[in-house]
Amino acid sequence: MSENNGHDINTEVITPSLGTTMNTPTEDRTHRNADNLAVNGLTGLEARGVHAWFNKHHALADVSLHFPQNTVTGLIGPSGCGKSTFLRLLNRMHEFIPRAAMAGEVLFNGEDIYAPDVDPTEIRKRIGMVFQKPNPFPSMTIAENVLAGPKLAKVKVENKDELLEDCLTRAGLWKEVKDRLKASGSSLSGGQQQRLCIARALALKPEALLLDEPCSALDPGSTLRVEETIVQLSQTMTIVIVTHNMQQAARVSDYCAFFLSDGGPGQLVEADLTTNIFSNPRDQRTADYVQGRFG
Repeated sequence: MSENNGHDINTEVITPSLGTTMNTPTEDRTHRNADNLAVNGLTGLEARGVHAWFNKHHALADVSLHFPQNTVTGLIGPSGCGKSTFLRLLNRMHEFIPRAAMAGEVLFNGEDIYAPDVDPTEIRKRIGMVFQKPNPFPSMTIAENVLAGPKLAKVKVENKDELLEDCLTRAGLWKEVKDRLKASGSSLSGGQQQRLCIARALALKPEALLLDEPCSALDPGSTLRVEETIVQLSQTMTIVIVTHNMQQAARVSDYCAFFLSDGGPGQLVEADLTTNIFSNPRDQRTADYVQGRFG
């Protein structure tokens, strides 16, 4: 085991509990562009034999999973099974936690993001993250919140007004706030604040977006608007979402991955098309979970 960017475990890549690569989404999921999928290629995100520790606690064990480009993958499972830990490993946010360690590989478009010569700040620009609780900067206006990422990252923006409108439009918020861009970001409703945080993440033009239970504190109407935003964004980027809401996972994701701890470190039980996970899972534990028998 090694701290932060160690690679002590050199596991061979396997497809978790399936034996074959996940299938291409079915045609009935009309919000997807199947031509953009690259399930058997190197595009998108891929975890290979990933482990995670917090001090001596082994939190996650031997997870291998591929997230194809321009798709949504839902990470599901009961609390404490390692979903959020795994999500943070995908853009090196795990390193911010004291005494955290990892092993294995995370590839982004075929390149190991934990390689010694890779700048983690650059990785976090390319793989954005939105957290469970909306966290707009309270002292900043709506416009300043969106443009905060490029400013903090010292990224030059040629046309701030154009970037601002583009990010808010893609986050499904432009029409609601275009006439009050100088209002405080904290003046927005909870759902609007979460979409503002998504817009802020988009300002750095990421190629992938990680969302950790982004709707857990929102009402049904706000949840629906965030879900619509997720589906729209997935046409141009890889999205991974942690959710405890089975209906949400079924609505927005092309693939689902079921995690479980069973008293030990969190492990990946099964990953497949969302339709298969909900209608014909291979593992009885998956069936029990999605049918509400535990969790």
